[in-house]
Amino acid sequence: MKKLLFIIVTLSAIAALGWWYFHPRALPDYGPAYREYAYVTNGKSNSVTVIDLRTFEPAKTIPVGIDPTGIATNGKKNEVYVVNTDSNNVSVINAERNEVVATIGVHGKPYFIDVSADGKRGYVANSGSANVSVIDLEKRMVIGTIAVGRSPGLASVSPDGGTLLVSNRADNTVSEIDARRLAVRATIAVCQQPEDIAILPDSSKAFVACTGSAQVASIDLKTGMLLALLDVGKSPVNLALKPDGGELLVSNFDSSSISTIETATNEVSGSYLIGEHPTRGLVTSDNSRMYVSNFGSDEVAVYDIDLGKLIASLTVGSHPDGLALSQSQNYLLVLDSTSGDVTVIQKRRATKLEPTEYSLLTMIPVGAQPNNIVVKSLVLPPPVK
Repeated sequence: MKKLLFIIVTLSAIAALGWWYFHPRALPDYGPAYREYAYVTNGKSNSVTVIDLRTFEPAKTIPVGIDPTGIATNGKKNEVYVVNTDSNNVSVINAERNEVVATIGVHGKPYFIDVSADGKRGYVANSGSANVSVIDLEKRMVIGTIAVGRSPGLASVSPDGGTLLVSNRADNTVSEIDARRLAVRATIAVCQQPEDIAILPDSSKAFVACTGSAQVASIDLKTGMLLALLDVGKSPVNLALKPDGGELLVSNFDSSSISTIETATNEVSGSYLIGEHPTRGLVTSDNSRMYVSNFGSDEVAVYDIDLGKLIASLTVGSHPDGLALSQSQNYLLVLDSTSGDVTVIQKRRATKLEPTEYSLLTMIPVGAQPNNIVVKSLVLPPPVK
């Protein structure tokens, strides 16, 4: 009888442990006012899907403008900004109510938006009109339009808020803008088809990926000078900077590899095969691991930065692209652009019972041709009496 009772208790404990590992509600209890959402832009549905990351279920579908592409959160207020490429405007979503509260017109063919660290300004590069729209996010209005080079792809603001960098794809140049005076400081010739931008945490230096020449440009933001052109793999499409700023990891789409750049010395320290057609990279907050979406093989690669090697390849949906991590860093969200869903991968501490560190938790349907994803956590304010 005692032996039977021991077996029952043991099995119950195992079952409870398994529930804790796999049940989507087994998240830290932040209190009833805590919310955590993922926002997915659906390019061909003209909508944003909101996923509740407390339950891993779709919470709402929000109509926005035509062909939503870029999306960004505000770190200082509960708002999310959606760039609508074919309607030339930006939708402002109130994250407490998950509804559009304003629409701000910009110029031709915008694709991305960047938000300053103080949450006061948004910057949109308008690829069809060769300029940048500067948005006052408090007043929800455009306060300046800055002429730059042809086909600007990205406008990225430095962490200190003082410098705006714009990659001009058709000119093979980068515009360096004084973000306080809203004036161009310098136009810097770089490499062919500059696109993605990464700026160091101390705002001293920037790196720009050039998809046309298999290079990354290093730029000194204090002098506006080109420091180096670094050879990487073919078609570098994404730059993932470690949070500490020490290393930059480059996804080389047509080389099926990543390259590591030492940011202090402007040196490429190595290149590693990562999977077929890598498109996006994301580094964890502890600087230890990088997740890479392999568009061509329907997998996400897990790369251990400290060990310098690939440690896992995780099967996801069709043509994975955008990546995001939950606030706890225990859930990886993978945007599957062709199958129209989000794959949720759970990371947990390996045990004897569950030796695998990563597992598929669920797949959540979203809209048609999703293209970007961000995560926003917030605490709801107390109700007004």
